[in-house]
Amino acid sequence: MTRLANAFAKPALVCFVTAGDGDTAANLDALVEGGADVIELGMPFTDPMADGPAIQEANIRSLAKGTTTADIFAIAAAFRARHPDTPLVLMGYANPMIRRGPEWFANQCEAAGVDGVICVDIPPEEDAALGPALRAKGVAPIRLATPTTDAARLPQVLNGSGGFLYYVSVAGITGKQQAAMASIEDAVARLKAATDIPVAVGFGVRTPEQASAIAKVADGVVVGSALVELVAEHGEDAPAALRELTSALAHAVHSAR
Repeated sequence: MTRLANAFAKPALVCFVTAGDGDTAANLDALVEGGADVIELGMPFTDPMADGPAIQEANIRSLAKGTTTADIFAIAAAFRARHPDTPLVLMGYANPMIRRGPEWFANQCEAAGVDGVICVDIPPEEDAALGPALRAKGVAPIRLATPTTDAARLPQVLNGSGGFLYYVSVAGITGKQQAAMASIEDAVARLKAATDIPVAVGFGVRTPEQASAIAKVADGVVVGSALVELVAEHGEDAPAALRELTSALAHAVHSAR
C-alpha cells in the first residue's frame, strides 16, 4: 500500500486497460511512460455489469483469446518486475476472485506485487467474502462510492477500505456520460470530510480538460474507456496512441493545482 500512498501525494492519474486486450505488457508500459501514477488492470469477465460498451467489448476480445486468471497474475508479476514503484490495482468481479477461495486470490495478489483490488460486485456489507484475506496480505480493498451513497451508508463503505476511495461520478456505466462539475465538487468535499483516504473520481472522464477540472478538487482522476477505445482502434499498435493521450492527461492532472 506504500506505493499507493506515494502516488497520491499529489493529484494522481489512474489509467485503466483490460488484461489480455491487445499487447497488454506494451500497453501498460506505454501508460507508465506517458505519466500514469497508478495502473488499473481490468480482469475480463463475462458479465461486467458496471462497464459500458468499450470495456464490455474489451472483455469479449480478451476472453475470446482465452485469457485466464493465471494469465492476469503473470501479466501483473511481469509488470511489477519492470516497474517496481508504480502501483498496480486489479479491477473486476467477484467470481474469478473468490471461486478458489479468498485466501488463494490474496496470496496470488501478494506474490504478483498487486497493491489493491476493486471488486465491483461485493458490497461493503459482504466484506468478509474477500476483504480480510486481502488486508492480511497488505493488499488494499478499494471501495466504490456513488452519487447515491448517503451519509447513513458511507461509514460502512469506508470501514475496512484502503488505498483510495473510488468515487463513481455518475449513477450508470463506464464511459457514457460525465457528471456536472458542481456535483463532483460537492461529492468530493463530502467524502473528504469523512475520510483521510485519497478520493479519486472516475466514470466518463475522457479529456485533459475534464481531468484538469477534477484534479483541482479530487486527489485522483481515473480514465478508462477513452484508453480502452484506443486499444480497440489500434490493436497491437496501440502503445503509441496510449502514450500520447496519457501524457496529455498526466500533464493536465499534475498541473491542475
